[in-house]
Amino acid sequence: MKKYPRINEYKVLGARILLAYIFYFVARILFYVYNRNLIAVDGFFDFVALCYHGLAFDTTTILYTNGLFILLSVFPLLINTKKAYQKVLFYVYFATNLLVYSANFIDFIYYRYTFSRSTRASLDTLEHESNKAALFFNFLLNYWHVFLLFFALAYIWILAYKRIKITPHTEKPSLKYFATSTASLLLIVTLCVGGIRGDFKKSTRPINLLDASRYVKNAGQADVVLNTPFAIIRTWNTNTFKKVNLVPKATVDRLLVPIKQYRNNPPTKPNIVIFILESFAREYSGAFNKNTTIPDYEGYTPFVDSLAQHSLIFTNAYANGWKSIHGVSSVIAGIPSFKDAFTSSPYPKQKIESLVSTLKSEGYDTSFFHGAPNGSMGFLGFANILGYDHYYGKTEYNNDADFDGVWGIWDEPFFQYFNKTLTQKKPPFMATMFSVSSHEPYKVPEKYEGKFPKGKVNINQCIGYTDYALKRFFAEAQKQPWYANTIFVLVADHGNTIAYDEYRKEFNKHTVPILFFSPNQKYTGVNDEWAQQIDIYPTLLDMMGYQKPFRSWGRSLISDKTVPPFVVKYSANVYQFMCGNYICTFDGKKAVGFYDKNDKGMTRNLIGQRNAEMDKIELYCKAFIQDYMERVIDKRLTTVK
Repeated sequence: MKKYPRINEYKVLGARILLAYIFYFVARILFYVYNRNLIAVDGFFDFVALCYHGLAFDTTTILYTNGLFILLSVFPLLINTKKAYQKVLFYVYFATNLLVYSANFIDFIYYRYTFSRSTRASLDTLEHESNKAALFFNFLLNYWHVFLLFFALAYIWILAYKRIKITPHTEKPSLKYFATSTASLLLIVTLCVGGIRGDFKKSTRPINLLDASRYVKNAGQADVVLNTPFAIIRTWNTNTFKKVNLVPKATVDRLLVPIKQYRNNPPTKPNIVIFILESFAREYSGAFNKNTTIPDYEGYTPFVDSLAQHSLIFTNAYANGWKSIHGVSSVIAGIPSFKDAFTSSPYPKQKIESLVSTLKSEGYDTSFFHGAPNGSMGFLGFANILGYDHYYGKTEYNNDADFDGVWGIWDEPFFQYFNKTLTQKKPPFMATMFSVSSHEPYKVPEKYEGKFPKGKVNINQCIGYTDYALKRFFAEAQKQPWYANTIFVLVADHGNTIAYDEYRKEFNKHTVPILFFSPNQKYTGVNDEWAQQIDIYPTLLDMMGYQKPFRSWGRSLISDKTVPPFVVKYSANVYQFMCGNYICTFDGKKAVGFYDKNDKGMTRNLIGQRNAEMDKIELYCKAFIQDYMERVIDKRLTTVK
């Protein structure tokens, strides 16, 4: 003790920090257990390797979280071992650790909807919810086992901490004490800085979410390597919207044609009605899986399947984001969301050319409908930015008898309200309906219990209910004078719970149905080319014969021959660019993988077999990212070049 006056304190500190590593390891195991059907791991040793690589990310999180605790533990105060001081350390330790640690448990459940660890953007989504308490208690009721696990582990952690005792002793001030304590403090701080960064190399940036992909066999495994607090911490104050200079501007204009102008149809003014259906993944609709090879496949949308027979449908379509608000910006404004959502960035408050602005310029009345409390999901704010004339939410509906108790008005009555409100409008009008009921907690109105098949996963009966609500809407709408001159669009905002292994494959995640229907059946058929949400905006303008130039990263799905069919999205910490015969994974600067278009499970990386088509796809990806960042940051989301 005389030679090293504080050696026991440092041992106790090390043991207490080690406890955090142990419990993060347990959380990683539980995360995988809850989501094992979504993440392919080749056996025990493969999982152990992922856990080993996860230590670097746990280190960053643990040292960030325990910075104050570590500093208070090693600072030379002479009273560090006193009982009262140790009690303060106890509360500092658990107040910070348990709060941060709890974030891991959110993704035990939430991961199955987003297919990625939660980030700061995930927290931003809650900011717009007025019924946070109801959502919390609903989550508590449905996923009580997650709360039970958290509190059980917290209790065990506290018991283990209390067993690591430190012997109180009185330390007399001396030069040796302060000299060795100060040297130890500087050494520990240096080690902590290195641990937070990921290494001590000056030339290396601190580790981030993308680094988790360096250690995996398939992209989904990166989420086992990561932990949720790390993902939130590393995205807390980051702005991933940064300009890049990857290709000449002439290449951007040639490949992307960001300013479109179609003159394929004579100018007309049909009404435009767009249903963005909550969580209505492609997996659930039989019409979009007609040629599936999935054993014992079952669909849950008999009405949509019947409507598809008289519509133009796209069976290989994708969402350009993973949250509801991403679906709105992609479908209505043609703006995808990548690592961070455009709507959560510093840049959404600008003039944005969209379906709303282009149709308003043609004399259209524009409306947004969402049966949740006004402002939920950030829809009201973004609708105001886009310039919708009217917003109809739970407030305007004004009848809580039809409230589902959690999210909003049940789809069936709200869709009927939608029809009645449209009937009172003077054509032409453009209206967007964002549905509510096909969502967690996966319930249907009591009077419909047992009417819709429970199916293979919890959401299936809710899909059946929303499908029925659509049937009821169309049955009433077709009686109205505006119906015959209307183009209807059905699309999902994103996916949800997965039943079939085929849809657990990385490149089959975020698949959505896209359907265009008009009563005159001008556009019908089944198209299996690449398609995406951002294509809906230019396709509608092409259908109605809009003659003016407009800004669009998407393409018309009915006539555009200049830009080839493609999909761009962000998943598993990389951009994914799908075009032609290949799928390219792109880290923001260069291609890191190429896969055959049918290799949706990422089983064979062909990057070592580069060919001319792959080179062109990488060029497309570079051009897209460059133009996207420039236009968003420079606030040029209009026809201004």
